[in-house]
Amino acid sequence: MSEHRIETHPILEVPRRRTVNFTWNGQSLQGYSGEMISSALIANNIHVFGHHHKDGSPQGIFCANGQCSQCLVIADGLPVKACMTALRENMSVTSVEGLPELPLIQKAVAASHIPTVDTEVLIIGGGPAGLSAAVELGKRGVSALLVDDKDRLGGKLVLQTHKFFGSVADSHAGTRGFEIGQILEEELKKYESVKVWLNSTAVGVFSDQIVGVVKEHSYRLVRPKKLLVATGAREKMITFPGNTLPGVYGAGAFQTLVNRDLVRSSRRVLIVGGGNVGLIAGYHAIQAGIEVVALIEALEQVGGYKVHADKLKRMGVPIYTRHTVVEAHGKERVEKVTIGQLNDKWKVVPGTEKTYAVDTVLIAVGLAEVNEFYLKAKQFGMDAYCAGDAQEIAEASAAMFTGKVAGFEIARALGIETGPVPKQWHIKAEILKSRPGKPVDRPEPEAEQGVFPVFHCYQEVPCNPCTSVCPVGAVHTENDTITGLPYRDQGIECTGCLNCVAVCPGLAITLVDYRKNQDNPLVTIPYEIWRTTVEVGQQVTVTDADAKVLGSFKVAKIRVKKKYPKTILVQVEMPRQLAKKAAGIQVMEKQVDPLETYNRQPVDDEAIVCRCERVTAGQIRTAIRDGIRDLNQLKALTRAGMGSCGSKTCRPMIWRIFQEEGIDLGQVTDRVDRPLFVEVPMGYFAGINGGAENE
Repeated sequence: MSEHRIETHPILEVPRRRTVNFTWNGQSLQGYSGEMISSALIANNIHVFGHHHKDGSPQGIFCANGQCSQCLVIADGLPVKACMTALRENMSVTSVEGLPELPLIQKAVAASHIPTVDTEVLIIGGGPAGLSAAVELGKRGVSALLVDDKDRLGGKLVLQTHKFFGSVADSHAGTRGFEIGQILEEELKKYESVKVWLNSTAVGVFSDQIVGVVKEHSYRLVRPKKLLVATGAREKMITFPGNTLPGVYGAGAFQTLVNRDLVRSSRRVLIVGGGNVGLIAGYHAIQAGIEVVALIEALEQVGGYKVHADKLKRMGVPIYTRHTVVEAHGKERVEKVTIGQLNDKWKVVPGTEKTYAVDTVLIAVGLAEVNEFYLKAKQFGMDAYCAGDAQEIAEASAAMFTGKVAGFEIARALGIETGPVPKQWHIKAEILKSRPGKPVDRPEPEAEQGVFPVFHCYQEVPCNPCTSVCPVGAVHTENDTITGLPYRDQGIECTGCLNCVAVCPGLAITLVDYRKNQDNPLVTIPYEIWRTTVEVGQQVTVTDADAKVLGSFKVAKIRVKKKYPKTILVQVEMPRQLAKKAAGIQVMEKQVDPLETYNRQPVDDEAIVCRCERVTAGQIRTAIRDGIRDLNQLKALTRAGMGSCGSKTCRPMIWRIFQEEGIDLGQVTDRVDRPLFVEVPMGYFAGINGGAENE
């Protein structure tokens, strides 16, 4: 249909979908039935969805998660979020130029009855935490209702093509994220006491302890005895000139387009942020055939797992620490981006700027808990619980365990469970939340005979699936803990089964086999990118763990384990002195060189803080310097936080500016949150089901 569609993928199956016709500003286009309007537009190379009424700035996708209104369009005459509205046959979609006109009221509307649903437990969020909690409640026959605003369960698991860390028994380690989501969903289907509402958005928590939910264009009231908030996290943003251009968006939006909707949204990206989110997003980009020019991180070293960073470096992606974005350039969308090196005072060192030609700047600078529902519920005296990223930012494997714990605690509060939560559950949850250890040096194995694995992981992280899949029990972790580094028990003979190589989430295990050729042993390297580049007989560039090229070698054989069909095991014969050093296969052999020297000193005050109302950092700083110490007053003066997103993005940035101005945050009054958190057509509150008159 389009060069921007992903037709083949090394991990994901490309489903057959029904093509539909639609129009964009009168132009006839094609998309897939049921896909989000935003994905259909980007698949047709349309990235600007409209222009802001205040300053004419181009507007495009930003969060792809319904958290903001950056992607507002007019669909069949009604203003909707393009990222949350499914495409239909012959839909007429137009851009928003200026403020949209409200539909004329043709007749008076009489309110009708709004149904109220009673349930023992309401779970908001169908991601890893919500699903795990629902399974625990289902096992105990608890009446529960799980609501999620997407068309499928899984939350962010749906976007993850990589294999998960943790343990096999407790968190499905070695299984890909989207597959874990499917496993949890199938488990939940066994329990009739749990109902699921998809395409259903919890819009507010109210003082009478009722939660409002819009279920497929119909407003419902839900009255639970217990409330579990498992709403996940939203991505943080940073301020720099050009930070609202179409093409600047979060890793979650990028992964939604690429991995969920199979839309090749970019040709060339630069990633900002070296946590696991940014590192994994870079890996996903390469799997989708998108070039990653670089990943930058402001700290001295990346904050994510070293094995994730090593995978990117081995593929040819440069990682620059102590660097930040100076400016994104472009008129209607990102065309270039400039980065620069930071000094000890966190200022860009003049002369270190580098400008790259890119169409996407992917921001992955941390996550913030989506906990508004929980906080408001507690304020109104509800018996509310929290799990997953809504409780504490951590890996999805940890979210599954905190959901499991929450489900047990709720069952106990309902009198179904009498004892405390198993102590081991809390211990495992804390281990899965643990930060990666400091990288260490590990000597390569001394042996040069037989067959054995070589472990290229140099950092303690909660992960041990390699110990579970070894049929002879030859693989262990130090101190037999999940965070210990793996090693081979030399007293047990390795069979060369390749299970440990195939299961490793970090692609950090190779196998060296001296049995047939002592001088040129056969080395097995895991590979998950472009299958066409590793055919038998082709030359591949092999690197060590630090991405140093060891040489070019011919592929002797391709192996695939039935249980891990998407991890290709590439076997090459290598000289004995190099064999144990081999760790990966380089993908991007030629790095992208910077463009012209950057010659403009950007003004920090130009950066947009409030995207909805186009309020700049300069306006915020001026108000702070004039003595403003109350976000409510700041909102009244500048309109910052008054937009439809409800300050979800700008609030953390405003707090950061207070800090930069040297203000004690204890002196600053936070804004008052409204009980309604999501925009809702007015007609829904009158009990009217979908249709133009509701808006």
